[in-house]
Amino acid sequence: MVKRTMVLSTEWAQVEVVDLTNDDTFVTEMWVPNLPITVITGIAAGAGALCIFKDMYGGPPFDRKVMAEGKTVIITGANDGIGKEASWEFAKRGAKVFMACRDMTKCEAVRREIVLETSNKFVYCRPCDLASLASVRTFVKRFKEEEPKLDILVNNAAVMETPAGVTKEGFETQLGVNHMGHFLLTNLLLDTLKASAPSRVIVVTCDAHRRGDIYKEDLNMSKKYDPHTAYCQSKLANVLFARELGRRMLETGVAVSAVDPGFSDTNLTRHMPMSKSVTRFIIYPLFWPVMKLARTGAQTVLHAALDPQLADSAGDYYVDMKLAKPSEKAQDYELALWLWKVSEKWTRLNDKGVLKASAA
Repeated sequence: MVKRTMVLSTEWAQVEVVDLTNDDTFVTEMWVPNLPITVITGIAAGAGALCIFKDMYGGPPFDRKVMAEGKTVIITGANDGIGKEASWEFAKRGAKVFMACRDMTKCEAVRREIVLETSNKFVYCRPCDLASLASVRTFVKRFKEEEPKLDILVNNAAVMETPAGVTKEGFETQLGVNHMGHFLLTNLLLDTLKASAPSRVIVVTCDAHRRGDIYKEDLNMSKKYDPHTAYCQSKLANVLFARELGRRMLETGVAVSAVDPGFSDTNLTRHMPMSKSVTRFIIYPLFWPVMKLARTGAQTVLHAALDPQLADSAGDYYVDMKLAKPSEKAQDYELALWLWKVSEKWTRLNDKGVLKASAA
């Protein structure tokens, strides 16, 4: 029989071994892991495994061999999140990039960063506040004076679950920024897009459109406002707009795609109550492993803008660079047409007086 005694409180533990047959006792030493070091090593290994899982969960990047040299690109909301990363990707691939942003100070800081990292000096900041139709018209007027063509328009900017409020023209904030501003911007640029064909329009939306509805009786939600409901309505409006635009652009050489970049780690949720309370320190770490990096989410935009196979896309919906079917409401042709006509009226798209004033 062998008797063993171990002490585990130090790195090296003494083990007393007694051989009862020979009455011999001897002491030997064996290495035992230090508890703090073991815990730290385990945490580090776990963090590394989570990072690997996060990269794999985000999916592969868009083909790095596909370049964008000679292409002119406009990206709204380009100073943060997916818009910023898409701008960086387009610049790296050789495109001329116009960053359409509301915050020009932040935009210029991001532009300098992109230029230094990509060595592409053809990256520009232009003021464009989607909460102001006058700002949208001014942006388009200046762009057309500066550029003869437009190859890619990325309608990316968005706000999410904002407090009750309206844009300068009186639209509910989320509907105004996420849909109405982009509706006007796109339509004012259609002549340039057609003249530059083959060209593309990318509308960034998300899975929230499946929970959305178009409230015909109270589109502006002036009677009863709910931040989440308003956000879902605006995202459904994005898909409906893309599908109707795609139908109208058939045989013009202008491809239209709606893309869902997935659950991405961006500043979009800044208005949500969770982001303003201490619960964010609990909830964010729980969701972090399944949240895409903004640059990973931007790959869906690159795919829709540059993949040769999407040259004939007519309002198709893509999730993680794969063709998907949107909600049934998003496929409602009559609803899309109704929304288009209302958007034309609200934005005064065809108002001759506004058009003359904008051209002056």
